[in-house]
Amino acid sequence: MSRRFIVPIVAAVAALIALPGVTVAQTWNSNGLPRSAFEPSQATPTPAPAPRRDLTGIWDAGSNGISGPGHVGAPFTPWAQEKLKDIKPGNGPRAVTEEHINDPLSIMCDPTGFPRLVLYELRPLQIVQTPNQVLMLYMYETRWRVIWTDGRELPKDPDPRWYGYSVGRWEDDYTLVVQTIGMDDRTWLDNAGNPHSADLRVEERYRRVDRDTVELTVTIDDPKAYTKPWTARNRLALKAMPPDTDLMEWICAPSEAAAYKKVVDTQNKADTPPK
Repeated sequence: MSRRFIVPIVAAVAALIALPGVTVAQTWNSNGLPRSAFEPSQATPTPAPAPRRDLTGIWDAGSNGISGPGHVGAPFTPWAQEKLKDIKPGNGPRAVTEEHINDPLSIMCDPTGFPRLVLYELRPLQIVQTPNQVLMLYMYETRWRVIWTDGRELPKDPDPRWYGYSVGRWEDDYTLVVQTIGMDDRTWLDNAGNPHSADLRVEERYRRVDRDTVELTVTIDDPKAYTKPWTARNRLALKAMPPDTDLMEWICAPSEAAAYKKVVDTQNKADTPPK
């Protein structure tokens, strides 16, 4: 089973859909667009121009949105190096074996949190705009974020939230810039266990290239954990999905995580030779 997300039923369905030649009645129950949608082709006609100040649609980053080994960031500060001593991820350069993982997402189904949701498992998402908000509706975990676009300021001393507080502004007719603060420091940046502090500030830049493509750039600025700001996503391409796409439910259920942990524990005992 993948260490990225412990949901046996969903993983089984996804694996089934990925098999060549397998026909599934519920064709909407998929991980997103086919790989070919992200491969450049000279035969592809010139896409229609982007609408002004509009990110509305259902978008998919494909396999590039799923970052198994984590991200390479700026050098850690002494504070972060000390915090890393207690972090035991299932992936990346500091990965430990299954029984030692303490990732709160995989062992307890804690919320993924932000920005891990866009750095780690950026699967299909729907963007909805209102006169004063941009709503991000994520398939992964079936979560949503509110980005305020009514000109308000970020709170001065926010209580921590799993997904922080976000405000956005249009830099030009095709680029939405989002600032987010107030993230709960219990979350990790990614599945490799890169930490962050409560001082973390995240900038997202959504650039509408044309009707069918949005590019996402994510910058991490956390002076308590990293010696300088660094770019975690650099112009990641999001491709438009059909407007009638019905995104699947993708939820980490604590009961499933507990059941999986029981299986792992049982297997470890069976593999341990008697004294």
